[in-house]
Amino acid sequence: MVLDFETAKEKLLTSLDESCQQFFVKNGYILENAYYELLSDNLEKAKNLFNAIKNNDIRAHWASFMISLIEGDVKEYPSYFELRNFLEIDLNILLTYYKGDYVEKIIRYADFMFTINPEVHKFIGRVLYNNGYNEQGMFFLDRAKNYFYHDPELHYLLAYIYYNHSDYAKSERSANDCLYILPNYFPAVSLLKKIKERNK
Repeated sequence: MVLDFETAKEKLLTSLDESCQQFFVKNGYILENAYYELLSDNLEKAKNLFNAIKNNDIRAHWASFMISLIEGDVKEYPSYFELRNFLEIDLNILLTYYKGDYVEKIIRYADFMFTINPEVHKFIGRVLYNNGYNEQGMFFLDRAKNYFYHDPELHYLLAYIYYNHSDYAKSERSANDCLYILPNYFPAVSLLKKIKERNK
């Protein structure tokens, strides 16, 4: 099979295929090769590759920081946008590859990352919940509510989860909390309508 960049990158998201790594190395895709090494548990190789390009690649800068969390050796800070754009995606990738130990080490720093981006607990909670870790996900979502209450998306997310668990009273409360913060937020308006129809 002849690989192109998009195919190789898509394959990397689901399986460690050596032909993909060979493609990345041959064609100079350092970032993707570094992620391959990370997912292969070659942290030192991954770190060296990320560090080689992190000054010119925001994703590499983020990934280098992420490895420092895994190793418990934090020397730099991520940006607000790095956390917003990459934390949830990379936690999801790590969970896909059964790297729960890495995820656990990263989320130990949730409160620290929160000081840079107040949505961090929501990102962590959502990715845990979406990967079947319901109890752990709700722990972080509840923490997000305590830490950053004025986030309408968070309240809608909780309303949606409660609705799917048939807890319509909590769902309605969370949807109303969302609308209190952001009136006319369409997903919450729509969910409240569904709840009211059920209660007729």
